[in-house]
Amino acid sequence: MGVTVDVHQVYKYPFEQVVASFLRKYPNPMDKNVISVKIVEERKDETTGIIYRKRIAICQNVIPEILRKVSILKVPTVQLEEESWLNLQERNMAIRSHCLTWTQYASLKEESVFRESMENPNWTEFIQRGRISITGAGFLNYILETFASTFLRQGAQKGIRIMEMLLKEQCGAPLAE
Repeated sequence: MGVTVDVHQVYKYPFEQVVASFLRKYPNPMDKNVISVKIVEERKDETTGIIYRKRIAICQNVIPEILRKVSILKVPTVQLEEESWLNLQERNMAIRSHCLTWTQYASLKEESVFRESMENPNWTEFIQRGRISITGAGFLNYILETFASTFLRQGAQKGIRIMEMLLKEQCGAPLAE
């Protein structure tokens, strides 16, 4: 089956500031689930100017204890891989991330874009689509997908709040129309 979560947000800050805040977002005391984020690869395409980054995030396992009775779910941390392509000339950054843990049972993928807002060139639009599907857990598939969907929605909203806070701290009040 699977569930999809879509997020759309306009940050009233310039693209460069939003991307810089995104890249510094974690770890953060507002979200203790993200333990660490490490850049494992970074390179710039000299022809296009596009900066490619691959990061690995280590996160706390947030699956409720009751569901961790299932042995495959009983792990302390979860690893996520994020790849990004930053194009400063076109003022956009594409991001793809997926879960490296439980790959034989679950697929968690997110695709995101930061880009200059069409509404105002000094603002930045953020669009994200997350998809989770779980297989091989029998009757637990639906329960786990429902939990994951709720967690993804709440996580996306928390991520937006963290971004807004970081932007305000680092750049001051949002830009007006």
